[in-house]
Amino acid sequence: MTTSGTDELEIFRRVLERNATQLRRDLPWIGCNDPWAILVSEVMLQQTQVARVLEPWRRFLATFPTANSCADAPLAQILQLWEGLGYHRRAKALHGAARMIRDQFGGEVPRDAASLLSLPGVGHYTANAVGSFAFGERVAVLDTNVGRVLARAVANQTLGARRAQTLANELLPENGVAAHNQALLDLGAQFCRSRPLCDSCPLSDACRWNLEGGDDPAPRSASVSRPQSAFEGSDRQLRGRVLGLLRLGQVTSSRVVADVAPGENERVVRIVESLVNDGLVERKGNQLRLAMT
Repeated sequence: MTTSGTDELEIFRRVLERNATQLRRDLPWIGCNDPWAILVSEVMLQQTQVARVLEPWRRFLATFPTANSCADAPLAQILQLWEGLGYHRRAKALHGAARMIRDQFGGEVPRDAASLLSLPGVGHYTANAVGSFAFGERVAVLDTNVGRVLARAVANQTLGARRAQTLANELLPENGVAAHNQALLDLGAQFCRSRPLCDSCPLSDACRWNLEGGDDPAPRSASVSRPQSAFEGSDRQLRGRVLGLLRLGQVTSSRVVADVAPGENERVVRIVESLVNDGLVERKGNQLRLAMT
């Protein structure tokens, strides 16, 4: 099987463009022209479902409408507002990014890729997403959703990381790049899921996998995430419980051990140590609290 040629890419691109309005999800950051708000949404969306991000995103921006306002606040306040999102190291990274934006970029989110990549918590996907959606840069956005679309609809082939990025770049239109990237994300999120909804997909007639058949090429392709480990009973769950308790205020270490997971003292102690080492929790004597810096 060969990957798509120029004509096939153009056909798919045109069909995607015709269906972009139909595909578009009603999300508050889509079409937003505030680079800081877009950066916040992209960091929150890392490893987190869209539905869980909506209210925290609104709450966060109501409190911190600019990078400077976030940078000037203590980390503990950012961690308070991160409730419900998990993966709290992202909150610390975003706080660090805000301080870097304040101190090195005059309070304005940088638009060039190198500067965006220098921000804590910003990898290639996030840098391209901010560059595309905030500044109209001609860069391809490649995440889990887009990876599935490329592997199935465009190539009908398992794609390595480099080939997936190359194909995403080749698929870019000359104009309207942000709308194109958003349409790919919307297509992957709503139809080209891990369990695809091919019968109702508006691009099924332009999908090579649908037309040619064969094994699903998406699960083994680059940029398609592997299943996460179970949350219930995991260290991730207990980390969240510790931080949830500390959101109520300063607490003794003994109370944390007793309340978070009774009978699992050594495990809770280890988890507290990991939170301290990650810079999310501060210890003073026997007292624990959310980190301030």
